[in-house]
Amino acid sequence: MELNVLKGILKQHDLRITDCRLDVLDFFIQSEHAISTRALETQFGQYDRVTLYRTINSFTDSGIIHSIPDDSGFARYGLCHETCNPKDHTHDHVHFKCIRCGQIECLPDHHVPTVSIPGYTIRNTELIINGICKSCNS
Repeated sequence: MELNVLKGILKQHDLRITDCRLDVLDFFIQSEHAISTRALETQFGQYDRVTLYRTINSFTDSGIIHSIPDDSGFARYGLCHETCNPKDHTHDHVHFKCIRCGQIECLPDHHVPTVSIPGYTIRNTELIINGICKSCNS
């Protein structure tokens, strides 16, 4: 993606522009799947782990990416869409995990059904659907 666009996204979210943030943001934008911290460490070996984790935390806190629950034990993150911003970091879309390749995708056009439980205050609802993705089905 163009450097000016990447810089604009960081400025819009009140984040300092650094090489690491630009690289990681571009990687998220180019990716069709959720990204694990392990994949980020592999992709960006020129940056130390602390810098990468701080970048992930600042992106999550500012509404650029969101954490995706996963049973593998590794955190995964997906790019937020227009529903998230720094003050209201919410998303209500479904995530799909392929049982063959292990990739997780955000499906922003498919929304999590609204759940109401009397006496409880629900802050977040997450839904992962397991199955076989389009690529593996081909």
